[in-house]
Amino acid sequence: MPTHHGEARFVVFRESVDGVVDERVEHVALVYGTPGPHGVLTRVHSECLTSEVFGSLKCDCDDQLHAALDRIQEAGGGVLIYLRQEGRGIGLGNKIRAYALQERGADTVDANHQLGFETDLRTYDVAAAMYADLGVKSVVLMTNNPDKVHGLEENGIDVVRRESVIVQGNEHSQGYLDAKRARLGHLFH
Repeated sequence: MPTHHGEARFVVFRESVDGVVDERVEHVALVYGTPGPHGVLTRVHSECLTSEVFGSLKCDCDDQLHAALDRIQEAGGGVLIYLRQEGRGIGLGNKIRAYALQERGADTVDANHQLGFETDLRTYDVAAAMYADLGVKSVVLMTNNPDKVHGLEENGIDVVRRESVIVQGNEHSQGYLDAKRARLGHLFH
């Protein structure tokens, strides 16, 4: 399929629970070029409908997505794993509730806790299974989140190097970025 970032092969994966495929939960791998099994430039990106579709300025998700796709294009190929784990796994409705709490002074972590959720409910076993199905054994992972590195490695994918995805904050997202750095240990270097 032609994209703004070059020709991509879209590979759709359906999630299964206890061996039963749930056709409502689909993840996708965008494969650019012909990556080999080792050292594949990649990003594991979690869905963010609010910024990627509706243009919300409260986070850096859309900017990170396109920066990673630009980097893959510059490198001549790679893989983007797109996981349907909206709002660090709490879902769209709860994410909107978290936004309301943030408007009243909570940061992104406290908002999740006030709603009764853990800080981050995402898992990376699905991404690791997708890589395995694509024949990818080791990756150069574009992420600021050390939990993604650990999550992939715990599930059998060797992360040979991590590359930060640096994007500019704005007046609406700066508090979110600060909380990711201070509270979630995100690395911006």
